Amino acid sequence: MAARAFITGLSGLNVSANERAFLREAQPWGLIIFKRNVNIPQQVTELTKSFRDAVGWAAPVLVDQEGGRVQRLGPPHWPIFPPGARYGAIYDRDAASGLAAARLGGHLIAAELSVLGIDVDCLPLADVLAPGGDPVIGDRAYGTEPGKVAAIAGAIAQGLLAGGVLPVLKHLPGHGRASVDSHAKLPVVDTDRATLESTDFAAFRPLASLPLGMTAHVVFSAIDPVAPATTSVTMVREVIRGFIGFRGLLMSDDVSMKALSGTIAERSRAAFAAGCDVVLHCNGDLNEMSAVASQAPELKGEAAKRAEAALAQRKAPEEFDVDAARKIFAQMVDAEQSQRKTGS
Repeated sequence: MAARAFITGLSGLNVSANERAFLREAQPWGLIIFKRNVNIPQQVTELTKSFRDAVGWAAPVLVDQEGGRVQRLGPPHWPIFPPGARYGAIYDRDAASGLAAARLGGHLIAAELSVLGIDVDCLPLADVLAPGGDPVIGDRAYGTEPGKVAAIAGAIAQGLLAGGVLPVLKHLPGHGRASVDSHAKLPVVDTDRATLESTDFAAFRPLASLPLGMTAHVVFSAIDPVAPATTSVTMVREVIRGFIGFRGLLMSDDVSMKALSGTIAERSRAAFAAGCDVVLHCNGDLNEMSAVASQAPELKGEAAKRAEAALAQRKAPEEFDVDAARKIFAQMVDAEQSQRKTGS
């Protein structure tokens, strides 16, 4: 059976009998894991294996492992990584050092994930922070200038790929200007199109060749005054695929977020109709998972080609001295903190 065009969550630390039956029948393209699914390394490894056994192939397993506030795996078994703004601060002092730190940070994150069977990280962000933006992005962003943001995002993506993990570019076409958190409410951005194209959207253009991307649940009223990017044909066609030129597999952000309206099935149907290749559903509620599955077609046509092209970029991790790299990375981050505290 061909995989179907959705990514699912699970409710707990193991695949339950009901979830196993669902996975075998529904055949989701991928799995995303959260803190509720994480205990110790062996358990996470067994979870990813159980998922793949249920669907019958080496399906992708995703996680949000950015660093800072968004890090699903953490102490005591996994190290803390800095928020994205830290790379931006290093970059401001020395651009080459900032990019080196970003690439090394991405590689280290990948080294932690790949041994667990996690081969996709929902990172990097290319959201350009703007005045008045909701803190939901905040220090997750690399900066306020699109060229800098794109450069750091690209370096992180390179590090992830070197470590055998696929990056997911988010949140297309930009969440940094949103004044509310899309987890709780639908953001509406009223900025004119020319400004958006020179700032928010511009940061994504150099990253258009990345294998995977995630939409933003944000309305851009100058382009589509009604629908957020996730469910807007105009935003997907004219901006994400058009102006930005993104060529990879396009997934929605989580369709259970409160920014979207309607039933889970209606939200999923709207995302597919807008041009999303894959719908993402995260909360592990089996009834909602079934509703998403009921709307998800088999991956075929251009969407299947994009999925195949993305997975073809999964490679074995490069040889990498993790312990030595951790020391170098810590020195880079600590040096920036020390300079900031002394004002030098």
